Amino acid sequence: MPTSAPQYTSFAFILFLFIFFSCGQRTEETQSSTTEQEEKVAVKAERKTILFFGNSLTAGWGLEPEEGFTGIIQQRVDSLGLDFQVINGGLSGETTASGLNRLDWFLEDEPSIFVLELGGNDGLRGIPVAETKKNLEQIIQKVQEKYPQTEILLAGMQIPPNMGKTYSEEFRSIFPELARDKNVTLIPFLLEGVAGEPDLNLPDGIHPTKEGHQLVAETVWEYLEPLL
Repeated sequence: MPTSAPQYTSFAFILFLFIFFSCGQRTEETQSSTTEQEEKVAVKAERKTILFFGNSLTAGWGLEPEEGFTGIIQQRVDSLGLDFQVINGGLSGETTASGLNRLDWFLEDEPSIFVLELGGNDGLRGIPVAETKKNLEQIIQKVQEKYPQTEILLAGMQIPPNMGKTYSEEFRSIFPELARDKNVTLIPFLLEGVAGEPDLNLPDGIHPTKEGHQLVAETVWEYLEPLL
């Protein structure tokens, strides 16, 4: 039998209400989901940053990101509920000169803490000590001039006496001298207790193992924690 006009109208009205409320519910769910995502992004953006700027040691060469000392420090920061985000600005093979050249890109946003770990590759290549010191000084000056409130940690490095005792001693003295002259916090030796230990380094004898990075993280944390 053909459907009468009143019955058809009633059915159409009910169908309309169903579609209307279904769409409205989906819209509310979408808006709620979007709001939650925006809130998460906002919270993340508000977190202060700890920028580690260095070479393959900072990059965690040969390891997964969470196994390097910067990843370990992020895990500790999170476990303590501290509102900081670690940014790993490490690049394998980086020298102080190349680091100076790429620094501006990392300074687009203000870091709360800037950890400078460069110079090791300079020493291994026998780059003149005066040049290395000048580059490190310029990196520190750039950060201080652009962001006067940023706390700076300078990671001290040492090299084997392959280049001669005089060179090695002059190289080692770069870091405490800069820390004093530029009024920044010095980590006396980043690889304290790790350098020269076969069980704590990869076969190349230069890059720490996972266990080695855990010790490096402890060394860094000693000087980083008071600034958090």
